[in-house]
Amino acid sequence: MASRSSIHRLMNAARHVACPCHACNSTTTAAAAGSAIGTMMSNARHMAAQPKNQDKEYAFEIAAANLRFGEGVTREVGMDFANMGARKVGVFTDPNVEKLLPMKMARESLDASGVSYEVFNTVAVEPTDASWKEAIDWARKHDFSHFLAVGGGSVMDTAKAANLFTVYKDSDLFDFINAPVGKGLPITEKLRPLIAVPTTAGTGSETTGTAILDIPSRNFKTGIANRALKPMLGIVDTLNTDSCPTAVHISAGLDVLFHSMESYTAIPYYERTPRPSNPKLRPAYQGSNPISDVFSLWALRETVKYLPRIAKDKHDKEAQRQMLLAASFAGIGFGNGGVHLCHAASYPISGLNKTGPKYKHPGYVTDKPIIPHGVSVALTGPAVFKFTAPSSPERHRLALSIFSGLPESDPSISRLPNQEVGKRLYDEIARFLDGLGVPRGLKAVGYNQGDVQRLVEGTLPQRRVLDLAPGIGDVAGEDGAEHLTKIMEDSLEY
Repeated sequence: MASRSSIHRLMNAARHVACPCHACNSTTTAAAAGSAIGTMMSNARHMAAQPKNQDKEYAFEIAAANLRFGEGVTREVGMDFANMGARKVGVFTDPNVEKLLPMKMARESLDASGVSYEVFNTVAVEPTDASWKEAIDWARKHDFSHFLAVGGGSVMDTAKAANLFTVYKDSDLFDFINAPVGKGLPITEKLRPLIAVPTTAGTGSETTGTAILDIPSRNFKTGIANRALKPMLGIVDTLNTDSCPTAVHISAGLDVLFHSMESYTAIPYYERTPRPSNPKLRPAYQGSNPISDVFSLWALRETVKYLPRIAKDKHDKEAQRQMLLAASFAGIGFGNGGVHLCHAASYPISGLNKTGPKYKHPGYVTDKPIIPHGVSVALTGPAVFKFTAPSSPERHRLALSIFSGLPESDPSISRLPNQEVGKRLYDEIARFLDGLGVPRGLKAVGYNQGDVQRLVEGTLPQRRVLDLAPGIGDVAGEDGAEHLTKIMEDSLEY
C-alpha cells in the first residue's frame, strides 16, 4: 500500500491537471476536467480547510549570479570593472580579510586596471542594524557606481545593503526588511552592479539575493530577500579560503550542509500560499523544486564527504575546492528553494546569546560573544529533521543514505519503516556533528529549559522561512509555536 506521504505528493502533483495561471479560473477548469483525481483533490482541499482566496502557487523561478571559478581568478576583478566603465567602486571587507591575500589581489587588480575605488574595511562579523547603517551612510556619501565585496557572508550581505540604500537614498532600513519585522517592500529600482568574492566556503551569498543582519533590540536576526540584491558576478577563487581558521571552515561548512538539507526538504513550491497576484511579487524563497533539488543534493553529498576532511586538515586542497563549489551549489539551491526550521531557529539562538549565555565559540577572532552562524543553525539540526521526516519519508531516506554512506538500496535503508526514518536520521546527523566537534545541543552553549520560550518567541517572526517548513507552512492556520517548543526542548542536548 502506498505511503501517506506518497499519496499526498501525488495529490499535489495532480493539481497541475487544471490550468492555474493568473488569467484562468482554476475552480472552473478543475470542474471541467471531471476526473476522479480532480474530485479527490477537491475533497482533500475541503478537508484541509484552506483559507478562502488562498490559491496555491503553480510556478517557480530560478535566479542566480553568474559564477567564475578557478585558482587566482580574483586577479581579474579590476578588468571586470574597467570593462563595465566603472566610475568609482565601493569595496567592502572586514579588518581580518583586509590584511590577507584576497584583498591584496583585489587591490592590485583594481590598481592595474586604473579603476577608482574606496575601501570600507570595518564590516562587522555577524552584522547588526547599527553596523549596516554605518556602511550605508558611508556608501551614500560616495555615491558609488559599482560595488565589490571581498569577504565572508557578513561582508557580502553588508555590501548588498549598501548597494540597495545607495539607490534608495531616502528609504529607512526597515522599509525592505522582511515582514513582519519590517515592511518587506518590493525593490523596483535597478541596483548598481555588485561583484562578490567569497573568502569562506559557506554562505553562498555570492549567488543569492539574501542579506542577513542581527537586530539586538529584538534579540534575533532577520534580513532582506529579493532577487534584485543578487550580485551580477560571484568570483569563487580557490586561493581565498587558505587563510581561514579551522573553526571558520567548519562553521561555514555547516551552513552549506543545512542550506542543502533545508532546501531539499522544504515544502514543494506548489504547496506555498498565497499565489502571487503578479510575477514580480513571487518571493525569492519558493519551496523545493526540481532544479533547486539538483543543486541542493549535490551540495549535500559533497559536504558530507569533504567537510570532515577540512576539519582534519584545513590545507586539504581537494576538500577546499569541493567545499567552495558546494557552497555555491547550495546557494543556488536554497536561494530559490529556501530554508526553513534550522535557519529560523538560528536567528534567536545567535541573537539572544549577546545578552544571555554570552558564549564565545573557540577559534573566532573577536572579543564579543559569538555563536557562529553555521553552529547556531546546526544546534537544532537533528531534532528538526526528525520532525520533518514524516512529511516526505522518501526525501529524508535519501538524506539518511548520504549521511550513512550507504546506498539507498541497502536493506538497512530501503527496508526501514517510514515512521523510523526520522529517528535514524536524527542519530546520523548527531554523529556527523560530533565528528566535527560541534557543541552537543543548546545546553552546551549556555541555554537551558528556562530559555526555550524566549527562543520560540524569537523564531516565530521568521515567517519568510517558517512558512516553508513541512508541518507548519503547509498546514492552514499553523503558526508553529507548539512544534518549535518541542524542537527546542529536543535540541537542549543530544
